[in-house]
Amino acid sequence: MNERLKATVSGRVQGVMYRDFAQRKGSGLSLVGYVRNRTDGMVEVIAEGPRERLELYIERLKKGSLFSKVEDVRPTFLPATGEFVDFVISYE
Repeated sequence: MNERLKATVSGRVQGVMYRDFAQRKGSGLSLVGYVRNRTDGMVEVIAEGPRERLELYIERLKKGSLFSKVEDVRPTFLPATGEFVDFVISYE
């Protein structure tokens, strides 16, 4: 059964290829959803998939891209909605 992960990532995570990193890692785990920059300097991640893959994804988000410096990942688990078909970078 799929679940939804909603996470905020803080630290040096904008302008350092973090969204690209998060998108590639999510797709690599066959998760669906999106990653986007927030105006407060954090990155928001919404991902859906099996809980064990979401937990693994959180660990990867904590490591971050080569140039990022992740300070904190705050995850929340919710019921999946099934609204996504792939994992994308959102530019909203």
